[in-house]
Amino acid sequence: MGTPVKILVVRNHILLLLFSVVVLLAAQRSFLPPCEPVNETVAVEKEGCPKCLVFQTTICSGHCLTKEPVYKSPFSTVYQHVCTYRDVRYETVRLPDCPPGVDPHITYPVALSCDCSLCTMDTSDCTIESLQPDFCMSQREDFLVY
Repeated sequence: MGTPVKILVVRNHILLLLFSVVVLLAAQRSFLPPCEPVNETVAVEKEGCPKCLVFQTTICSGHCLTKEPVYKSPFSTVYQHVCTYRDVRYETVRLPDCPPGVDPHITYPVALSCDCSLCTMDTSDCTIESLQPDFCMSQREDFLVY
């Protein structure tokens, strides 16, 4: 095989490899839901109030591309991106049957847009496995929020 033929074969192998990587990345993205606002049933409750309120709102959910290093050095930090709120508005609901002296109002975020970014513990649940968003410890009361 002459040099020009070898270069052509190597170039074709590189192109085939690049094409395969692009196809795999495109397939991975198409099978996983993207990070975006979705409608979800959630529950809110408050200490002192006998019922939790269950309603529909918009939360951020979906897949964010992340990398996990094969070798984990004790000197480096790995930051994983999660699907979290970018823009929010806040709404307030009133819990039913709260006794006098207990504020029955709860304010919650409504997702307007989402982003793959670092998890902020003060606004997001960053645990590996958490409770379902509609989990209640008290008696449930369904409420329609539009």
